[in-house]
Parts: sequence; structure tokens; C-alpha cells
Amino acid sequence: MQMSVEWMERHQVALYVVGLALGAAVGLAWPAVAHPAELAIHPVLALLLYATFLGIPFGRIGHAFRDWRFLSTILVVNFMLVPAIVWLLSRIVAHDQVLLVGVLFVLLTPCIDYVIVFTGLAGGDKEKLLAAAPLLMLAQMLLLPVYLWLFVGSEFVGSVEFGPFVEAFILIIALPLVAAALTQLAAARTRIGRRVEEAVMGSMVPLMVATLAVVVASQVAGVGARIGSLLLALPVYVLFAAVMVPVGMLAGRAAGLDVPGRRAVVFSGATRNSLVVLPLVLALPATFDLAPLVVVTQTLVELVVMVVFVRLVPCLVPDQSRPSASVR
Repeated sequence: MQMSVEWMERHQVALYVVGLALGAAVGLAWPAVAHPAELAIHPVLALLLYATFLGIPFGRIGHAFRDWRFLSTILVVNFMLVPAIVWLLSRIVAHDQVLLVGVLFVLLTPCIDYVIVFTGLAGGDKEKLLAAAPLLMLAQMLLLPVYLWLFVGSEFVGSVEFGPFVEAFILIIALPLVAAALTQLAAARTRIGRRVEEAVMGSMVPLMVATLAVVVASQVAGVGARIGSLLLALPVYVLFAAVMVPVGMLAGRAAGLDVPGRRAVVFSGATRNSLVVLPLVLALPATFDLAPLVVVTQTLVELVVMVVFVRLVPCLVPDQSRPSASVR
């Protein structure tokens, strides 16, 4: 079991591409599958977010407050610098409100899940990032409506019916979050709880593959005519990732963080929370039908970027305390 989980984690990017290709193939070959696939999105997402939230150390929230230098740097990067950068880059798609809303939803929310895995692979301080995850989650849920109001306008916010948002938040975010916290509590006290926790966390990759396949299958038949518009989001995502590397490096250096801390800041600033905002985007009015695929597109770009960053960031933020190969 452990070997299969490790294999899936090593090949997760390829598996995600397979999931997307499978969803696209099924959705295009059988357009009638769009409706049942759309009905399946919420249950699959709820399971995926349950597994995602299990990785948040609820019992260690207090640890996030111990290193104020790291925490304040993470918060400044994600909630002050990122919004300014996102506003500038989003001018590329500002002519299309659907694209703009999808881009804003995903780029204004920092990642709290697989960013920890990639940070660890690059020698970053994943422990501090883990401890900060609950605060990042809370801050983005509180600030996202404010940013949308500022960047899109009060007319958009006023046109959105918040009933579906509240329902999506309760069923797909709040309940999985509470269930994950209870599972962690049971895992700390019982063997069955530990087994459940291990089994669910081990299913992260297949759940992600299933989610991507279902979302694409439900949307792909209806967006063929707008594929050109969807591709406009690609340069926004690539530029965002590229810009956040020097921004994170400079912020970490200005704060006087150590090398693992600076690498963690780079990854936190560059990775986004597509899994958590996807149900909120799906709850938008029908006129925003392309927005979910705008979010999924960011996931695709980001996964490729993260594979590059695992190699690139240690070179850009080297650990000077380690002897170089020539010294050995």
C-alpha cells in the first residue's frame, strides 16, 4: 500500500494529465455525460477536500504564532504583494469578465495542500508552512470577497446570488474541514482513526485525478467555441509563477529568514488554492460557465511549474552552509 502511494506521488503530474485527457475524451465523445458528471463534482470535491484538510495540523495551530517573522512574511507576500501583482497581470484578460473572475478567484488564494509537498522536495521549511496553513485558509476566505469587490466591482458582487455560495461552503468546505479535524482527533487516540487517516491521505492523488476528470468531462463539450479565450489565461498563470520567484526571494531576504524559510516563502507565493475555490466558482451564475475550466487550467500550469521549481528554487536560494561538489 505504501509503495503504491509513493509511486502515485512520484508520478502525480503524469496521472493528473491522464485524468484531464480522460475527462476531455469522455466529455467530447459523449456530450450527454456532462449533466451526470456535473452532479458528481460536489461529492468528489468534498472527498478531495476532506483528504486535503487532513494534511492541516489543527493541533499545531499555536505553532504558527511562534515564528512571527516567517508568518508575517507569508501573510505580506500572499495578501499584500500578490493582490497587486494579480491586478496588474489580470489586465491581460480584463476585457472578458468570465476569464477575469476565474483568474482572480484562483490567483488570490494561496495554496494550503500540495505546496507543502513541493516545498519539502525543494528543501524548504515545510513544518512552518504546515503550521501556517490554517491561518492562510482563514485569511483567504475572509479577504477574497474584498478583493473581488475591489477588482471586479460592486456590480459583480451584487449580481452574485450568495445562496449557492453558502451551500457550497457548508457542504464542500466546512463539513470536510470539521470531519478532517475529528478524524485527526480520533487518529491521535485510536488505531482505527489512524488507519482511516492514513487511507484517506493515501488516496489524495487518485481523488485529484477523479476530480479533474469529472470537472473536465462536465464542461469540455460546452466550451469548444471559447477555447481561444481560455488560452488567454495561460500567459497570466505563467507570468504569475515567474514573477513570484524573485518576489518571494526578496521578501524572505528582507525579513532575514534562513534558507529553508525563504524557499518556503517562494513556494507559498507561487502556488494557488484551486481545489478549495473550485466549488465556489462552480456556484457562480450560468453566465460564468467557463470559469471552472479557467481554474482547472491554472492547476495544470502550476503542476508543471512546480516540477521545475523543485529543481530551480534550490539553485536560486542555495544553502551556503553545504559544501559544493568541487569541495568534496
